[in-house]
Amino acid sequence: MTKKALWILFATMAILIGLYPTLYLFLDKKFGLLNTKDNGLFKNIFWSLSFYIHIISGGLALLIGWTQFSTKIRVRNLTIHRQIGSVYVISALISALTSLYIALYATGGLFTSLGFICLGFIWFYTTLTAFLQIKKGMIANHEKMMLYSYALCFAAVTLRIWLPLLVILFNDFISAYQIVAWLCWIPNLLIAFLIIKRIEKRETISYR
Repeated sequence: MTKKALWILFATMAILIGLYPTLYLFLDKKFGLLNTKDNGLFKNIFWSLSFYIHIISGGLALLIGWTQFSTKIRVRNLTIHRQIGSVYVISALISALTSLYIALYATGGLFTSLGFICLGFIWFYTTLTAFLQIKKGMIANHEKMMLYSYALCFAAVTLRIWLPLLVILFNDFISAYQIVAWLCWIPNLLIAFLIIKRIEKRETISYR
């Protein structure tokens, strides 16, 4: 029951935050985290284009990516699993690439920028590696890399969980944002690593 409840919570958060970018279609452009940006930055067409491509493609990746871990979908309809996977890979790679540029303008300076640049780079690497592994027929390696990839994609969710807590703790948005630039994804990777090790241990026992 607990496992099912966690799965539902996981999927719900992914869907809600995955749909979050649609709010920018209806609300003022200085909405959410954009409130911290200097007005001059909005005149940078390349930054604006990169930002909206990043949140739309990233939102789509988050919105559909969780379904890839559903055994029911994978077993019952492998074609749908592959089609969703293809859309996820393309969306994630685009979002990761654009994040590298917009991270240069991250609120909080160099420390914040480095956190988001590392996130974008590792997300791109794990996603591309997952794609290359499945093209080679290396399913186990593909599944591991996809788990890492989506753990990084899920940083969009964990950032929104950690940030208000850190703001309350430090009573300062800048300090909180500098920390969350790292905290939103490093624990996610650790959890993914532990899940993979648990799966490997289970498989090792089943082969004995």
